[in-house]
Amino acid sequence: MVQDMQIELDRLTDATRIQRLKAQTAGTHDTLDKRIMRAEPFANRERYALFLDVQHRFHADVAPLYAAAELNRLLPGLAERCRLEALRHDIADLGGVPEQLGSTTGPLNPATALGWLYVAEGSNLGAAFLRKEAAKLGLSDDFGARHLAGHTDGRGLHWRNFVSAYNELLLTEAEELEAAEGARAAFRRVHALVDQIFG
Repeated sequence: MVQDMQIELDRLTDATRIQRLKAQTAGTHDTLDKRIMRAEPFANRERYALFLDVQHRFHADVAPLYAAAELNRLLPGLAERCRLEALRHDIADLGGVPEQLGSTTGPLNPATALGWLYVAEGSNLGAAFLRKEAAKLGLSDDFGARHLAGHTDGRGLHWRNFVSAYNELLLTEAEELEAAEGARAAFRRVHALVDQIFG
């Protein structure tokens, strides 16, 4: 497994770090996307509430990473990107009571944590499509779909700033492999949550 990942990393040496990470996690990411769409999270508000539960649990997992001093040093402005509170408001908007959740990941080394953050931040970029689907249910940036809202600076610019900082990190090849495994673990975590909550 590690040897296969090393071969893939060698093949992508001319790509940026984010491009390599995307390529290394594409299969796991694609499997998750298809599973989420099969769950029909935007069929009605009841299904969407289940989707919020998935998102809430995942973002509770990554919230400590957004608050970590070392990760904020590596990725300036990281703390303000956390969407956990927006999710809690979304759940309340739909009449739910958000649980007080802690992270289930346990301690993560910085490289592995960077992989989890890649998944969380990438999901915000993809949220533009989900936001349109939520609007069909009468939800908006101010009610029920706050966590899907783009940044005031623009969703694309916000992502590019993250990518730029990520690409400039000084990581060894071993750390890049750890980040890729962290990202795959994050995708698997969301997949497991979808299976658990949607059934």
